[in-house]
Amino acid sequence: MKNTALTHIHEGLGAKILPFAGYNMPITYEGVNAEHETVRNGVGVFDVSHMGEFLLTGPNALALIQKVTSNDASTLTIGRAQYSCLPNNEGGIVDDLIIYKMKEEQYLLVVNASNIEKDWNWISSHNDLGVEMRNLSDDYSLLAIQGPKAVEAMQSLTSVDLSAITYYHFEVGDFAGIENVIISATGYTGSGGFEIYCKNDEVEQIWNKAFEAGASYDIKPIGLAARDTLRLEMGFCLYGNDINDTTSPLEAGLGWITKFTKDFTNSEALKKQKEAGVTRKLVAFEMQERAVPRHDYEIVDASGEVIGIVTSGTMSPSMNKGIGLGYVTVANSAVDSDIFIRIRKNDVPAKVVKLPFYKK
Repeated sequence: MKNTALTHIHEGLGAKILPFAGYNMPITYEGVNAEHETVRNGVGVFDVSHMGEFLLTGPNALALIQKVTSNDASTLTIGRAQYSCLPNNEGGIVDDLIIYKMKEEQYLLVVNASNIEKDWNWISSHNDLGVEMRNLSDDYSLLAIQGPKAVEAMQSLTSVDLSAITYYHFEVGDFAGIENVIISATGYTGSGGFEIYCKNDEVEQIWNKAFEAGASYDIKPIGLAARDTLRLEMGFCLYGNDINDTTSPLEAGLGWITKFTKDFTNSEALKKQKEAGVTRKLVAFEMQERAVPRHDYEIVDASGEVIGIVTSGTMSPSMNKGIGLGYVTVANSAVDSDIFIRIRKNDVPAKVVKLPFYKK
């Protein structure tokens, strides 16, 4: 297992540390519900340095990105980021990722920790365009400073106007005494805030100064368990759960990042799937009784016939009810459809709902 540059700090704070995607990662500090609440209402800091970063440079960098990703990266301007995915040749997804346009002819791709090697090999296998590719994953750290008080709490650490960075935009500037830090208004919580990209030997200073600046805002460290409950309340997909090598972006509700205005990996087959219509869809559902849906539980209809499977589920800390995502047949996918989650041989009623679960 690898450590992040901050593992010793998490250990000192008494975090529960478990292996995740090849790293020793902090899962909880004081408990999922308390940490979840901190991010929804205040400000919290996640160490997500296990994520992968690839730098693509050269006159054909955009052409390579256009070839391997589903979204249209030609619309990006310097300082903007874009959510996208890497389709495979079989109709599924290699990974989802965020693309940052750093400069003309230079892009940063941020990929999931568990897929770093897989993604690198996949993109490299399509790089017949002479694009310079650098894997920065082991050299860079990433902090997610999230919550409605993040801007106010962190403004004293930078000359960049944090309130002016809109969603899915970023600035490169000074932060906590470090130059050339990427300050990005992206995140996985739905409560606002920033992601801070810096070198490994800079992250401890940034962590310490962030906690000093945020002390009067009751800033707290947050583990990956709360990151999962926060993203699920927003209905954000998690690779390995809600999307994977066998799920099409159209089935997963990611048609909005699948642009047929260009050719990309497997685009013809996906275009045909769109025209023909999918046979299953990823839906959001709320339990109608007190129960917790879990990954891989069966979803059934009123007659007990299996119609799908749960991909993500939890007891929502904000709403105090069981919520989940899962694939069901199209006939059962409409909002307000009654479905049942099979929990230990009991078919517990649930209802298909519109995302996000959590409304601010």
